[in-house]
Amino acid sequence: MAIQNAYLKAVYEKVCARNPGEKEFLQAVDEVLESLEPVIEKRPDLVEAGIVEQIVEPERQIIFRVPWVDDNGKVQVNRGYRIQFNSAIGPYKGGLRLHPSVCASVIKFLGFEQIFKNSLTGLPMGGGKGGSDFDPKGKSDMEVMRFCQSFMTELSKHIGADTDVPAGDIGTGAREIGYMFGQYKKLRNEFVGVLTGKGLSYGGSLARTEATGYGLCYFTAEMLSCMKNTSFEGKTVVISGSGNVAIYATQKATELGGKVVALSDSNGYIYDANGINLDVVKDIKEVKRGRIKEYADRVPGSVYTEGCSGIWTIKCDIALPCATQNEINLDSAKALIANGVMAVAEGANMPSTPEAIEAFLNAGILFAPAKAANAGGVATSGLEMSQNSERLSWTFEEVDAKLKNIMINIFHNAYNASKEYGHEGNLVSGANIAGFLKVADAMKWQGI
Repeated sequence: MAIQNAYLKAVYEKVCARNPGEKEFLQAVDEVLESLEPVIEKRPDLVEAGIVEQIVEPERQIIFRVPWVDDNGKVQVNRGYRIQFNSAIGPYKGGLRLHPSVCASVIKFLGFEQIFKNSLTGLPMGGGKGGSDFDPKGKSDMEVMRFCQSFMTELSKHIGADTDVPAGDIGTGAREIGYMFGQYKKLRNEFVGVLTGKGLSYGGSLARTEATGYGLCYFTAEMLSCMKNTSFEGKTVVISGSGNVAIYATQKATELGGKVVALSDSNGYIYDANGINLDVVKDIKEVKRGRIKEYADRVPGSVYTEGCSGIWTIKCDIALPCATQNEINLDSAKALIANGVMAVAEGANMPSTPEAIEAFLNAGILFAPAKAANAGGVATSGLEMSQNSERLSWTFEEVDAKLKNIMINIFHNAYNASKEYGHEGNLVSGANIAGFLKVADAMKWQGI
């Protein structure tokens, strides 16, 4: 598929000319604009107000150097980013990714997606994203602390509880958030909810760790129930990744009656026909920060295979990609379809290529896009912000119940929008349209 509408095509061409070589960002913009064709036909007022031209351009892009000293006393220099994309419905909100792949294109794609994801949650949060090409893997705690302090020294000038509230992402866990929060507090001399994903002893929210994985399964369960009159019960599930999202998606999918048989990391994947032993995975990944291949040494009957893409050749009913962008290509999609997959729901950000998504939709597979299905993490970050503002904390059960309700509402908002705009059941279009309309109306009301 390609953008047909002349106006949207012209906008996209201008984005391409302005952002040459930024393939991740251009892919994200292309997908959203293609979905908006029926909206533009119905809402000429949005064209007149230049809303689309504005929404594809970040309000602010901050790029800065991050010097820090390693354990050998040598000065290292990384590059830091914060893209404040859209604040029409609330302060900028989005994670900080620490990974060697981080560049302007990746952060812009993530920030752009975040606008619509945050809008879908129903909470007052704008879209933003940030991070650095620093790799915390293999670094000592002291090296990570020195990097985080240097990173926050610059970032603190641009964020605040009512301006921009960053969170964790790939490479940014409780340790990194703690060091960043400590530095912000020293620099600003204020204790405010400026970061989410904090430790429970200093303003964090119960259920935040579990939120993205749990939310993914709540969304998937509602999609299965409403669109196929079925559930996780008795279904075989394949999940890529073995980080935070994958671990808690595995836990919730199992609680809902599914059997998760595979997990992966950047080196390869494990297959356990008896169902993944989550205690072993948690010990390897959360306690020892090890590699997933260790699972095969510890669990009899399980098999480890080098390389990641082969995980999608495993026969399953439900596939939950929770690793990284573009991990499911057309060949992987065809393998899943041939093996009878019923539903694919994205736990990572943009893990399926456009060709793979088209193949799923053409084959009648239930497909849940990331901006809807993995919004549980940022939704619970929003709930953490609310608790910080009120100076209180809710129980795990309270947060989990609110999360479940948000994810169910996101499904219905996306589904209803797909129906209203002539693409019933296409949740990619539905999520883009529902997320866009709320932000577009806010932008229109607020003027240029």
